[in-house]
Amino acid sequence: MISMPPSERDLHAYVDHQLNDADRRLVETYLASNPQTAAQVRAWQQDAQHLRAAMSGALHHTANPDLDPALIRQRIKRQSRRHLASAAVLLIAVSVGGLSGWQAREMTLVSAQPPMTDALQAYRLIAQQGILPADFKVSDDGDMQAWLDRYFTRANRLPDLTDSGYKPVSGRLLSTEQGPAAMVVYEDQGGHKISFYVRPPGPKNNLLPRGSRSDGELQAEYWSGAGYNYAMVSPSDTPAAQRLKQTTQF
Repeated sequence: MISMPPSERDLHAYVDHQLNDADRRLVETYLASNPQTAAQVRAWQQDAQHLRAAMSGALHHTANPDLDPALIRQRIKRQSRRHLASAAVLLIAVSVGGLSGWQAREMTLVSAQPPMTDALQAYRLIAQQGILPADFKVSDDGDMQAWLDRYFTRANRLPDLTDSGYKPVSGRLLSTEQGPAAMVVYEDQGGHKISFYVRPPGPKNNLLPRGSRSDGELQAEYWSGAGYNYAMVSPSDTPAAQRLKQTTQF
């Protein structure tokens, strides 16, 4: 049974219908007497409905940029700022004229964000902050590779990190500007997390050379293969990050 008042994790579990009947009634009783928290939960429920609606046809329709993980985080935490940061990039592109301007526009759009920024954002939202709950858990007696194959049939196999003590524990579907994406979270016995991220290269087929970069406290190893872009993300300056950086089998 959950404790009262409910934690943020408990409230997200309520939004995603993961509580039993007794806990659900406890949360509903609490929300009835706490209108500010109830309003926040209703906003989360609306976000969850929009995301599920988008993902129900994500493999057949163009991805909705309104469901970008960074935007979801902004709506949950601030519920007011709903403008995409990419608008600034578009403004720069529009302001440049002539043939050289169009060339600059293409370069700006391609280089506006470092490679696989969305993979790093997804790690922060899901693995670190737990804002977006998992769509699939290994504890549900399911097979993670089979779950991923339902959406990415031609993608590379999940990396085997058992020698390093990491096993896949959960998966999450996401919608990006390039198309539907998925993130699989690995975890060791100490609770340390690594993520495997896969998405299409986008309409311009922007496949990536093998590379590595740091972003704040995180390290990303990225590459392309079988028609998809991939990234492995982990906290920087850890044995896991060093192993990923030295691995050549992905």
